[in-house]
Amino acid sequence: MAAPMSADAFLQALRDEGLEVVEVGNWRTHNRNSRGAWGPVNGVMIHHTVTRGTAATVGIVRHGYADLPGPLCHGMIAKDGRVHLIGYGRTNHAGLGDGDVLQAVIAEKRLPSDNEANTDGNRHFYGFECENLGDGKDPWPAAQLEAIEKVSAAICRHHGWSSRSVIGHKEWQPGKVDPRGFDMDGMRDGIGVRLGSKPKPKPPTRPAFPGRDAFGPGKSSASIKLLGQQLVRRGYGKHYRVGPSKSWGEADRLNVRDFQRSNKQLSGDADGYPGPLTWFVLFS
Repeated sequence: MAAPMSADAFLQALRDEGLEVVEVGNWRTHNRNSRGAWGPVNGVMIHHTVTRGTAATVGIVRHGYADLPGPLCHGMIAKDGRVHLIGYGRTNHAGLGDGDVLQAVIAEKRLPSDNEANTDGNRHFYGFECENLGDGKDPWPAAQLEAIEKVSAAICRHHGWSSRSVIGHKEWQPGKVDPRGFDMDGMRDGIGVRLGSKPKPKPPTRPAFPGRDAFGPGKSSASIKLLGQQLVRRGYGKHYRVGPSKSWGEADRLNVRDFQRSNKQLSGDADGYPGPLTWFVLFS
């Protein structure tokens, strides 16, 4: 049982574990705190999304559905192993679950069967959605499974928890099947091994800024497509009708402008054209 870590500490814990993290929009303040408490926190819950495509999945877990408003998790783990930060605080991911399961998580004991729905899981768990159709056939790439281990280990390491503080949605709420396609006991074994070793931080990689002249009407280059792909990963691709391309268009400018406006460092010069600071922040 613990108070939730700060957003800054959460981000740093993930990076220290060697994860590649993508910050989506205003994730630090995107939450459901007005609907109830978040904390004390007791564990980590893993889900699958029943979706295909990273950009679409980020949009869904960020905004939610008509009957289930977003954010739907704290982070979305994509198939390539990147962790997209969606919200921080109370999120709509766990729903009502079994109080006996929560007590077992707190005591770090073997989980009982989840046969009741009497306890607010959104208050007590960090939640991570994982990009997968959940049909038992959609593969779980090694990079994604490793990222699930690392995410869980990072949070457990911070709070001093063991791997028994990590559960699947299917172990919490009666009738749920997620995550489907891998064994949670095996996942906890891997997390336990990882907790017994010192993490190896993965150095951030950032492409070199190609110069202001690379962007604008009539320009075409791989850097423009790279820019667009990163905007989509960060949740700023709504103006694309088809997707990023090598040719600069008005959709690129509008998406860059939206990203600039969302960031205090950039909002004073939000003209939609990337300079070195916009490039640095976008790829951080």
